[in-house]
Amino acid sequence: MTNEPTSFSAESYFATQPPPATLDHDIAGVRSFVARQQAAGRKVVLVTSGGTTVPLELNVVRFLDNFSAGTRGATSAEYFLKAGYAVLFMHRQFSLQPFSRHYSHSTNPFLDLLDIDKSTTSSSQDPQIGVTPEKRAHLLQVLTAYKQVQAAGTLHTLTFVTVNDYLWLLRAVSQELSVLNRKAMYYLAAAVSDFFLPRQKMSEHKIQSGKGSLHIEMDQVPKILKPMVDEWTRNGYIVSFKLETDQALLIPKARASIERYGHQVVIGNDLNRRKFEVVFVSRKNLTGASSEGRDNGFEENWLRIDLSTDHEKEIEEDIVKELVKRHGDWTCVDSE
Repeated sequence: MTNEPTSFSAESYFATQPPPATLDHDIAGVRSFVARQQAAGRKVVLVTSGGTTVPLELNVVRFLDNFSAGTRGATSAEYFLKAGYAVLFMHRQFSLQPFSRHYSHSTNPFLDLLDIDKSTTSSSQDPQIGVTPEKRAHLLQVLTAYKQVQAAGTLHTLTFVTVNDYLWLLRAVSQELSVLNRKAMYYLAAAVSDFFLPRQKMSEHKIQSGKGSLHIEMDQVPKILKPMVDEWTRNGYIVSFKLETDQALLIPKARASIERYGHQVVIGNDLNRRKFEVVFVSRKNLTGASSEGRDNGFEENWLRIDLSTDHEKEIEEDIVKELVKRHGDWTCVDSE
């Protein structure tokens, strides 16, 4: 299966690729959520999380996947909520979510928290379910935080599967959030596919096997940070991530991203060190005012934690703490 590659700008992408069927319904929910947070005077952060798929057929059987469990996004969302932000959590369907992430089916199965009360099994009472004693304190902590967020109405979730779902949602959500001006933050932690197969080039039915090798020419996913900065967000505070396996590339590529797109922060992480070390790359003296007169240099701030002294420490706690401080400085420009 061979196709000639096409170069897609963001504008041409949205003009030629169809929106997801649920987009209008999803954005109506976002609009209502944003209005409530605006009335309450809260800052709102959009957290994107998990990987995107690239379907190879219209009737999808086969697809390519950007693997991500969504750990960083789900964990960060909890710390943003704890810091007083309202959170729009836009995640890959079935990836980790805030609060329930603590009881992943593979690492800490929820059913392992539960016990059957043996005192009732030999009586006429129906068997009763209880919580394993050593698990109660942590479950109570997580459940209390979850219930507080539910009562406050400060968490709204959206799901995507394909890279097309993701791009359409990101544009629409960003445009809705733009009414908050500098009170909106965009924390783009999702692992987004770099290449896709346009709908016009897809096979309608399952690609048949038995024909030897399969050749697919894919097109590059448009770079959406530039229109996000220039058109969609109206002074939103934008944080992107750069993952590399060669640490020598981390800072140069992060700098190049800021130079090219003009957003506020790139958080660089090495694949094998991302759980305990990241670097914040930004412009020097960034205040959010006009770029005229800005120092053209960059600054790098490393953030590290020592898991040998505290193996339960999550680096996302410190990432969010630093971003909350920086965003606070950013929003102060409005009152100057």
